[in-house]
Amino acid sequence: MNPQRPQQEAHRRSRHYREEECSLSDFIDVLQRDREAFPPSHADSVCQQVPLYDCSALRSVLDDAARRTALQDEWADVLEHGAGVLVLKRAYADTTPIDEATAVFEAIIHDERAAGSAAADHFAKAGANDRIWNAQQKLCLRAPEVFARYYANAWLLAASEAWLGPCYQMTAQVNVVRPGGAAQQAHRDYHLGFQTAEQVQRYPSQVHAMSPFLTLQGAVAHSDMPVESGPTKLLPYSQRYAQGYLAWRRQDFRNYFEAQQVQLPLEKGDVIFFSPALFHAAGENRTADVQRMANLLQVSSAYGRAMESLDRAAMCETLYPVLMEQVARGGLTEAEIDAVIASCAEGYPFPTNLDSDPPLGGLAPENQQALFARALHERWNHDAFVAAIRQQAGGREP
Repeated sequence: MNPQRPQQEAHRRSRHYREEECSLSDFIDVLQRDREAFPPSHADSVCQQVPLYDCSALRSVLDDAARRTALQDEWADVLEHGAGVLVLKRAYADTTPIDEATAVFEAIIHDERAAGSAAADHFAKAGANDRIWNAQQKLCLRAPEVFARYYANAWLLAASEAWLGPCYQMTAQVNVVRPGGAAQQAHRDYHLGFQTAEQVQRYPSQVHAMSPFLTLQGAVAHSDMPVESGPTKLLPYSQRYAQGYLAWRRQDFRNYFEAQQVQLPLEKGDVIFFSPALFHAAGENRTADVQRMANLLQVSSAYGRAMESLDRAAMCETLYPVLMEQVARGGLTEAEIDAVIASCAEGYPFPTNLDSDPPLGGLAPENQQALFARALHERWNHDAFVAAIRQQAGGREP
């Protein structure tokens, strides 16, 4: 027996973060450390710590394989180790496709408001802003020619591949903050950013480290955005803090964010990309006449997929009476029942249709596993459970 083993075990670092153990002083140290280690040499300028890239000057770079790779490597370094955010100035040299898409989006907003729908927001009150969920599909089906002109943009492709590689999947949500529109609270984004602190604490540290590499956040400016109109508030380098998916909810971290955040004015046709782990929040629109519209891009890695497609709703319907019987006679422990549910039902609430399955009452809709467990706990009969599972599944359909 190794006499050092108990001592080594006692000092082994836990792979699970706790919200109460997040340290603001450690956070500040991470933000300040080694800021010059990855200089953005292709950037035209750096504004408030954020590198700005002049797409008109860099256009020829995308046509040269070696230079393109060097630029993409730099963007990946900025997103992982550097400021965590970059701006592509004049990514749309011709803003006509943006104006065309804006007209379509405004028509969609009008139609959805007329139908009585008010899209819920993950980090702001429902109805505080105008939002179009699944703007990607809605634009494509309503105006495919506009969609083609809008997404025929080599900069979107190059930036997405810089972080995610090929075969990524694009989704988008339009956000309009009108004069007087309130700011969001500081937060991180999808995946872990859309879950409660209790849920996030269940994921080991390697998942916290992995999550930002599966998604790239972006926004296309559909209008000029002076600072007074409330462009996204950003805290450069904050994506480097490992415990950040728990820390952003704490008031001391939010206070620091508000004291140190930066906002960059954007022009119509600019595109901003940032790590989903960056602390950020939509700003308050303090103008009297600026309708601040952005198309929020959420680009997902090709590797965030299961290998097989399963009809999990049918599996749940078949399994439910079996587990109900086990619960009634005490044949399985609570942990064993949880294990069975986890092997059958869908554990993650996304992707979903946020129009019909909105994040009301939280950051995300109820997932299939939670519905299954709730039904067992409340002793629903089989018919009630089947109806609920089918309603939930139907709400997730596009």
